[in-house]
Amino acid sequence: MTTGQAEGALVTAPPTAAARRRITVRGVVQGVGFRPFVHTLATELGLTGHVTNTGEGVVAEVEGAPAALARFGERISGEAPPLAVVETVDGQDIAVAGDAGFRILPSRAHGPSRTLVAPDAATCEACLAELTDPADRRHRHPFLSCTHCGPRFTIVTAVPYDRALTTMDRFPMCPRCAREYADPGDRRFHAQPIACHDCGPRLRLLTADPADRTRPPRPAPGTDPVADTRRLLADGAIVAVKGLGGYHLVCDASDDTVVALLRHRKARGDKPFALMARHLADVEHLVRVGAEERALLSGSVRPIVLLRRTPHPAPAPGAPTLSDAVAPGSPDLGVMLPYTPLHHLLLGLPGDPPGPRLLVMTSGNVAGEPIVTDDDEAVRRLAHLADAWLTHDRPIRIPCDDSVVRISDGEPLFVRRSRGYAPFPVPLPVPVRPALATGGDLKNVLCLAEGHRAWLSAHIGDMDDLATQLAFEQAEAHLETVTGVHPQLLAADRHPGYRSGRWAQSHTDGRPLVRVQHHHAHIAAAMAEHGLRDGRAVIGVAFDGTGYGDDHTVWGGEILLADYDGYRRFGQLAYVPLPGGDTTVRRPYRMALAHLRAAGIDWAEDLPPVTACPPDERPLLARQLERHLNCVPTSSMGRLFDAVSSLAGVCHHAGYEAQAAIALEAAALAAGEDHGPGYAFALRAGPAGPGAADLVADPAPVLTAVVEDVRAGTAVPLIAARFHTAVADLVRRGCALARERAGLTTVALTGGVFANTLLAEATARLLREDGFTVLRHRRVPPNDGGLALGQIVVAARTAGAAVR
Repeated sequence: MTTGQAEGALVTAPPTAAARRRITVRGVVQGVGFRPFVHTLATELGLTGHVTNTGEGVVAEVEGAPAALARFGERISGEAPPLAVVETVDGQDIAVAGDAGFRILPSRAHGPSRTLVAPDAATCEACLAELTDPADRRHRHPFLSCTHCGPRFTIVTAVPYDRALTTMDRFPMCPRCAREYADPGDRRFHAQPIACHDCGPRLRLLTADPADRTRPPRPAPGTDPVADTRRLLADGAIVAVKGLGGYHLVCDASDDTVVALLRHRKARGDKPFALMARHLADVEHLVRVGAEERALLSGSVRPIVLLRRTPHPAPAPGAPTLSDAVAPGSPDLGVMLPYTPLHHLLLGLPGDPPGPRLLVMTSGNVAGEPIVTDDDEAVRRLAHLADAWLTHDRPIRIPCDDSVVRISDGEPLFVRRSRGYAPFPVPLPVPVRPALATGGDLKNVLCLAEGHRAWLSAHIGDMDDLATQLAFEQAEAHLETVTGVHPQLLAADRHPGYRSGRWAQSHTDGRPLVRVQHHHAHIAAAMAEHGLRDGRAVIGVAFDGTGYGDDHTVWGGEILLADYDGYRRFGQLAYVPLPGGDTTVRRPYRMALAHLRAAGIDWAEDLPPVTACPPDERPLLARQLERHLNCVPTSSMGRLFDAVSSLAGVCHHAGYEAQAAIALEAAALAAGEDHGPGYAFALRAGPAGPGAADLVADPAPVLTAVVEDVRAGTAVPLIAARFHTAVADLVRRGCALARERAGLTTVALTGGVFANTLLAEATARLLREDGFTVLRHRRVPPNDGGLALGQIVVAARTAGAAVR
């Protein structure tokens, strides 16, 4: 025993000195239960301090033993809540404060906003269990949510994300909800949309007067709006239902009469409707569903997933029927599963009276206008469309249509990126100063960017009418608010008539405006989302319907050698006249006749587009083409698809964008693997001059072969498949020549034509066989919904604004 030590005393190491660290977590960390998670983690590790939301993200100060602090730093990103996306975790040693316990402090709103607002999320399993449990106090509550699910982006008015800065601020919490909100051990601890039957939003059902639809709708007499709505749907009514990001028009998808009525009221033509199924099993007999599609359908986003239809579906015992009017002529069905409690209630909980098991669920709008979000506007603007309105009193801050996704080559391919994805940013490979890109006029999506992030808005729509232009302004202001990006640079398409470009021009306020060529923006978007850095050039294949060219013609069948700084037009589809602009887009037979004349093929009566053209229109069209009256030259691959679709007798009139091309793809899918020899484009050197390409692809041999097959009685699916093969082979040959002359080995496939997965997958396969690296869109759509992302990076480089 050591001298001076009392008998029986224990020898212990000196206590480890406490330390304190300030930790800033950036990413999607607000509105996802991150502060409660930090509170629980700190308490478990015996740490004291506090956590709060700021404009920068979540900031925590933690104090305790250094080993516990180290474990805290390791676990804060690896064990984050399911909806969180942790981008960075930065720590800084600070002075010990001697806190007692760990607290969640009120949010600090001062300073710039750089946090990421979470997208809306589908109902989680825990909430769904409560919804269906008669013993739970939230049984059948249409608005139940927690930190893992529910509305986010569509209700937030500003950041930091707190209840007072959402549209839930008008609903004071009842005592029971307030206790859950304040209890660190509860799943709804600091869940901002928390609500229940006592304090949450209220549903209301309004019905129209069938004898006089001009009269305002009146409240329905029943006491259960959901049950009454289900009865209306079962009886053949069309109901406008208020969802997360706007109103849907809903009807029984198995009822031929009501689906046809909705199609007539909405002037929808043959454009497919989206479908909501109670369970995936209700549609599995109709479509092909792989593991990737299942994951999308049942995940936290639950977009509309485009599923290939089964060619000859066998009726499944007990399975619901589907009206042929839901998606006539489409090779796909757009299917989604319920993503809100209200959807689950509409489709019926266990024990509910029988009701529709498949619902048409289409955007609540007049054709061409943005989705309706305001309740009074819904009653007014949808009066001629709906028989009833199932509405509620929680405001929608920003419209947000359903996202549309498909699986291609085993990975997601966006057709529309909106609910569940907006406003989550796309990382940029090059940092840029604050910028705004206004996108295009079709499928408009705008983009804000700063540093290494680009935030795309939800889908806005086609900029043809005032309502969409007002929605654009609302979306731009809201996105600035939630991102904190205040643009110093603007970017827009070069087309002089685009409304999106005119808006940019009138809102420069002294800031530079960069005009970006349409197809260069498409290619740059593909490059940016794949992380290509400065100096990397690609062979960009941009096939679409319309893009303003450098020579003031309509481009759309382009092979560009491009990087972010610029491009050279290496290849193009041969020009043909586009007679009458939009008129010809709506009447593919006109495009077929223009292509036939350019190819030197007579308009013989045995050809489908000739007979489809009214006799009195034919001489006028011939004179128009002969004299080049209102005929802009076009190199559009999209218009060539229209022409071949009509020439093969598939589609002569298009009621919606790309209908003729979609119908041609559907026909090609029916051909099977063995479709004989394909057609072939002729390649020749291009003419000299501004905007001219080195290489011109002449479709005349393809059109001649199609005409021969038509006259020989060849099956339409074979003609369609052979044309797809010809286009894929054209890309292969063009890229091989580009590699020979420019030494480039990376190809970007972009533009709306490459939303055709039959073509895109075949083209990518051929290019990979030839040793190319192939870039396909995975984060933004290949169509104009991804245009703004490319505009941002090109404008930053063009203006010399990239941060170095």
